[in-house]
Amino acid sequence: MQHREILKSAKRIVIKVGTSTLTHENGKMNLIRMDRLAMTIAELMNENKEVILVSSGAIGVGMGKFNLRKRPDVMGMKQALAAVGQCELMNIYSRLFAAYNHTVAQVLLTKTDLDDDVKRLNVMNTFNSLMEFGVLPIVNENDTVSVDEIQHLNMFGDNDTLSAVVAKLVSADLLIILSDVDGLYDKNPGKSKECRLISIVENIDDTVLSYAGGKGTSRGTGGMITKLSAAKIATEAGVNMVIANGANPVVILDILKGEDIGTLFLRKEKKQDDAAAV
Repeated sequence: MQHREILKSAKRIVIKVGTSTLTHENGKMNLIRMDRLAMTIAELMNENKEVILVSSGAIGVGMGKFNLRKRPDVMGMKQALAAVGQCELMNIYSRLFAAYNHTVAQVLLTKTDLDDDVKRLNVMNTFNSLMEFGVLPIVNENDTVSVDEIQHLNMFGDNDTLSAVVAKLVSADLLIILSDVDGLYDKNPGKSKECRLISIVENIDDTVLSYAGGKGTSRGTGGMITKLSAAKIATEAGVNMVIANGANPVVILDILKGEDIGTLFLRKEKKQDDAAAV
């Protein structure tokens, strides 16, 4: 529990929610869960914490809009679904957070935005300005112009990685990834009754990597391996990271109370030379 105490003082927090957390099996939005997420984040902001939300779900919501149960193979169709779904997603977020007297802003990124020094600085300044105004930035990869997230290529490949890159960019204290699993297990919980939830990970070595396996859901792109990749990016940048079950987003408050929930990946000491690098 001693390691968990450091989470109580987290001031700048990046929260990532996946498609499986935001939607039902049929692809329709899980509005009750989204409202709990909005209420929880609003409470954090009322406590003067700075929050950035990285939200998947655009393609999944688009699929639900057209009653599609399987992600299409045609790239143009995926991008069209992302365009429809992102609009719907932000509309819902805007209404939910307005009910708690908070304003949201959409930030769509591609890998080229963070590859270029000038663009990266502009993105960082935008995040800082939004948080200074008390606005919640809601981040997603710009799927309508970037195929990397959809095809699992290069820098992002998924929003787990994107959330870690954002956490590194803004020098966050904590990254919380909400998923459909309780955390990292030493065996696949779907196949073994003897699996054990790992509470603390101090070093992401070959043993830890061997615990990951399998793909994400049909509505999302991530799996445990992408979360471990995100953990490596975050912790090496000096950011603590927690993987927890997002079935009840209020769990975020318990994590910040230092409770033993999910898997905590401990940050490495950040080198001064790396502090400004992304």
